[in-house]
Amino acid sequence: MQDMPKPDAILAAVIDFLRDRALPEVSGRTAFDLRVSINALELVARQIALTPASDAAEHARLTALLGQDGTIEALNARLADQIRAGALTPASPGLIAHLIETTREKLAVDQPKYAAYRRLDEKNQGRA
Repeated sequence: MQDMPKPDAILAAVIDFLRDRALPEVSGRTAFDLRVSINALELVARQIALTPASDAAEHARLTALLGQDGTIEALNARLADQIRAGALTPASPGLIAHLIETTREKLAVDQPKYAAYRRLDEKNQGRA
C-alpha cells in the first residue's frame, strides 16, 4: 500500500509548478492553454477535497426531505418529479434551504471565485 504522497498533495505540487514556474516561461496560445489546464487541475483538486462531504450532505438532506433513501441521482429525480407534480413547493419545509445549500456546495467546487457564491458563502458563515 502506498500512503505518500496523497493525490491532493501531488495535484497541489503540479499546479504550483505549472502556475509559478512553467507559465511565466511561455506566451501566446501556449500560455492560454496552460492557464486552462491549470484551471482544470484546480477544479479536480476541489472535487477531490469537497465532493465527498457535499455529496453526503446532499444525500442526507434529500433523504430527510423526501422521506426515502436511494442514490443521489434517484433522489434528485424523485425531487424533480415531486416539484413538477406540485407535491413540493417553495412553502414546503426544507426545500428552499436544500436547494440553496446544494447550489452553494456545487459553486464551491465549480466557481469558488464567482461573486454570487462569495456573497452566499459569507452569508452562510454569518459574515454578511
